[in-house]
Amino acid sequence: MAYRNPFKPTAGASPPLLVGRDEVLEEFEESIDDGPGAPGRLSLITGPRGVGKTVVLNAVHDIVVAKGWIAIAETATTGMCDRITQAVRRHHEELRQGRSARVRGITLPVVGGGLTFESRADPPADLRESTASLLDELEPNETGLLITVDEVHRKSVGEIRHLATVVQHLVREDRNIALVMAGLPSAVSDVLSDSVLTFMRRASREELSDVSLADVRESLAETITRNGRTITSSALDAATEATGGYPFMVQLVGYHCWRKTTGSAIDDAATSSGIPAARKRLGSTVHAAALADLSAVDRTVLLAIAVDDGPARTADVARRIGESAKYVSIYRQRLIDAAVIQPAGRGFVDFTIPYLREYLREHAASAL
Repeated sequence: MAYRNPFKPTAGASPPLLVGRDEVLEEFEESIDDGPGAPGRLSLITGPRGVGKTVVLNAVHDIVVAKGWIAIAETATTGMCDRITQAVRRHHEELRQGRSARVRGITLPVVGGGLTFESRADPPADLRESTASLLDELEPNETGLLITVDEVHRKSVGEIRHLATVVQHLVREDRNIALVMAGLPSAVSDVLSDSVLTFMRRASREELSDVSLADVRESLAETITRNGRTITSSALDAATEATGGYPFMVQLVGYHCWRKTTGSAIDDAATSSGIPAARKRLGSTVHAAALADLSAVDRTVLLAIAVDDGPARTADVARRIGESAKYVSIYRQRLIDAAVIQPAGRGFVDFTIPYLREYLREHAASAL
């Protein structure tokens, strides 16, 4: 019997079960139901790579579509606002199909074209006017428009400024609109430092973190049994522990343990080969990408942190790289903002991403 792998270890792909995000999604849904001005209608989702920011955007998209809203999903790259404008116009046109010309009068008898029609004007090309025009169509049915923007970063500040300004005016007008954006903590902070984007500083900010191991265990077991296989208790314990509660690793471990199984039950043999495969894939997809965005000094500091098996004392890090504590504190904050490390008690730091310590030790030369 062939068993189709249910796990989705691909960036941005929605997992078969979304765990640990109920509170965030419930607040958003309540804000949609509460009407214009509710806080969750303007939200910023942050967190380290692989924590599930895009998955949350997908989930809020599904929430509003189920309520009859229109949702436009975009990425913060050049031309974003033009693409949103085109999407708004396209949705507007789809709503008007069948209504693009309406009967204005009938001349009897109807012979040779006794029907006369009134054509409706094309929607405006400007983003603000186009969006307002679309909302005019939606709001009588108590529906609205959600715009999601993924991968917010400092290079996109001009596009985000334009979009936020439009949304700000529509919020002031009590329109049925919602805007949810996602990005790494440092990138979101850079965007919010823009003097024009004070409006976005009032957005509801949700910082995603790891999921509890209890939720991970339940999710793995349910996904596996729903799809026709079983997993032994010891294998489930090993798989759960290997994820570290890191959402992307949950999918990687599940995927590779499933792939390494030949029969109907995932056992210790499957996890003993599946977990190393998952860790290797995590290194090539998440660790390498996280390090690529950092400076050489950032990576040197990380290598000094990786010397310890657990949380590292910042004073020891300074000694290892031959610099002052004040010098290290600058890079400590940079790495915290980039969601690569986190405070771990007074004077200590630790890695945010699972297995990054091991990856740095294994790839020390290439990390510099």
